[in-house]
Amino acid sequence: QVQLVESGGGLVQAGGSLRLSCAASGSIFSINGGAWYRQAPGKQRELVARISSGGDTVYADSVKGRFTISRDNAKNTVYLQMNSLKPEDTALYYCNARNLYVYWGQGTQVTVSS
Repeated sequence: QVQLVESGGGLVQAGGSLRLSCAASGSIFSINGGAWYRQAPGKQRELVARISSGGDTVYADSVKGRFTISRDNAKNTVYLQMNSLKPEDTALYYCNARNLYVYWGQGTQVTVSS
């Protein structure tokens, strides 16, 4: 059983920055990669960014050029650096990892005020 623990959310003004962290209980990120999703009220959960085991990254069009996903294998941690935040980035952000199973963190709230 893999546990994912997110941190780093909060309230920030538009144009500001936050860095989210997701710590795994094992080395799942180095083996299988990881991802960040988000869900805003009344909307479906959507992929924000993904990093593969080889370090390849994929981003949602809405965050390209503003968000960066990275990984520290030694710390079993995936990060999401979020710059130039917009009010529409307000959501509950979830860390995701998978092997034969799919794992989710508990979510961390990001609120961007205008």
